[in-house]
Amino acid sequence: MESVKTDEYLTRIGAARPRHPDAEALADLHLRHLRTVPFENLSIHLAEPIVLDEAALIDKIVTRRRGGFCYELNGAFAVLLRSLGYRVTMLAARSLDGGSIGPPFDHMALRVDAPDPWLVDVGFGRFVHRPLRLDPDIDQADPEGVFRLVEAEEGDIDVLKDGVPQYRLEQRPRLLADYEATCWWQQTSPNSYFTRSLVCSRLTEDGRLTLSDRQLVHTVGQERGETTLTTDAEVLAAYRDHFGIELDTVPRLGITP
Repeated sequence: MESVKTDEYLTRIGAARPRHPDAEALADLHLRHLRTVPFENLSIHLAEPIVLDEAALIDKIVTRRRGGFCYELNGAFAVLLRSLGYRVTMLAARSLDGGSIGPPFDHMALRVDAPDPWLVDVGFGRFVHRPLRLDPDIDQADPEGVFRLVEAEEGDIDVLKDGVPQYRLEQRPRLLADYEATCWWQQTSPNSYFTRSLVCSRLTEDGRLTLSDRQLVHTVGQERGETTLTTDAEVLAAYRDHFGIELDTVPRLGITP
């Protein structure tokens, strides 16, 4: 990525250019990304195809100031981290939910060497605030809970949050193009979570803000406040004021690329 684009990306997340590609700077970039770049699937319900191309991802997140889901958020973050001198490896994962497992390439996460290996993930919604050490069988405390990496079958790693499996992580290096088929499935299949939901969410300094269709939810600790937005104008204003997303059209469930 060109230096000017790196600076624009850093400005987008409110970060200074790190002096060294170390773990401390990585944790700061990770947290700032979560607080400024929303986890959202609006493109699916605006009939906007999601293109897994580095230039397209940077344009969407940096220039257009949008968010995205895992392939976009972690894909773009990988580009930024590499431009800052980090060694980044894309890893495939499959979500774990109540004993069921998602399809291959269901999720993208990152291994970042800084210089020790870390699990980096700014694209799994409500998840870690800071990177996790890629060390199995140790408890790692985070504001979001206690995380633990457990060795699974065939060299994979299960990522647990408060004892509950979140996803199964492969350790084989992957390329952005490897995720294209499942990314298309996520955008089009009636069985995909993303075609059946409409969500925009980001971490805040004191909790989380989420707009799910027309329901605006603000959580602070254990406190949860909900507001139902009744007009299109209110929805568009919420995207703009709470997430920095300027839209001309309200995304609607049932509209897919």
